[in-house]
Amino acid sequence: MKLLVVIANYKVTHLTIDCLNSLSAEIKRLPPTHVAVCENGSGGDAVEQLQKAIRDNGWGGWCSLTAVNPNLGFTGGNNVILQPALQSADPPEYILLLNADTIVRPNALKVLIDFIDRDPRIGIAASRLEDPDGKPQRSAFRFPSPISEFEGNLKLGIVSRLLRRWVVAPPVVDHAIETDWAAGASMIVRTDVFRSIGLLDEGYYTYFEDVDLCFNARKAGWSIWYVPESRVVHLVGQSTGVTVKVPKRQPSYSFEARRRYFLKNHGPLYAAMADAGLILGMTLWKLRVALTGRSDNMAPHLLRDSIRHSVFLTGFKLKNVPNPALTPNFGDVRVDALQ
Repeated sequence: MKLLVVIANYKVTHLTIDCLNSLSAEIKRLPPTHVAVCENGSGGDAVEQLQKAIRDNGWGGWCSLTAVNPNLGFTGGNNVILQPALQSADPPEYILLLNADTIVRPNALKVLIDFIDRDPRIGIAASRLEDPDGKPQRSAFRFPSPISEFEGNLKLGIVSRLLRRWVVAPPVVDHAIETDWAAGASMIVRTDVFRSIGLLDEGYYTYFEDVDLCFNARKAGWSIWYVPESRVVHLVGQSTGVTVKVPKRQPSYSFEARRRYFLKNHGPLYAAMADAGLILGMTLWKLRVALTGRSDNMAPHLLRDSIRHSVFLTGFKLKNVPNPALTPNFGDVRVDALQ
């Protein structure tokens, strides 16, 4: 197998089916490819809907379905597929991590395969993500730092210009570039990357897993690329309900994932500096809002929640992000290969 496409579905079954429909036209253009869907504890009739779509559309020759219960987050849901694939007698050469809330544009996957085929040092290549109308989303980034945490939360033009070398999300470009990390909504990964650094870190549950994957891949010597010729529509935040267009209170696991990233990869001092930068920048932003009367587009309770989850109040011990679906009395996780 040349390529394994992995999709984790959580409460967006209709979008997963739309994603599979967009993939069906691409399969014929690709070298040997298989698509594996993990129904990630959505409940209801999600499994039956996916089975019916695969059967009725004749996708069974290239698409399989595995169901897990309860929801294991983005990392756990993907690893349910990744682990046996890597341990198989015929592992794929590449793995594409593809969000369920995406629509693949024509040739998007072939472009990624052709690009990563060119150089064995390329470990990860990511698509240009865009809105349905074609407007690009920022999806190639610099690693977050204490300076970027301050700049990104202060949101003051003159400061951002002075600190532009540390801005996490630089402007979108229309040519392939090497980058620190890329959004994981459509990301092709050389199988050898997982062999060298391990699977997705399930300690994150959801959020920051793509930053962590790219950070550790680069640390191991792999290069990360953004390839805008590969275009994928991303309907942002459909599984989590968290979007930049309609601010909602962020779930606790998003703050805990951020905390884990800094502590795991940079240590306690750096994590404290990052939290200090974030809190200071956010506090100054709130002060600007109060003094100028300008609109505050910050998510509800964001400053308070950021302080509550900072290392200053939670300590410096590296912890796994709690899975909200795993109650103390839940019991074993169930995994069923269905089709």
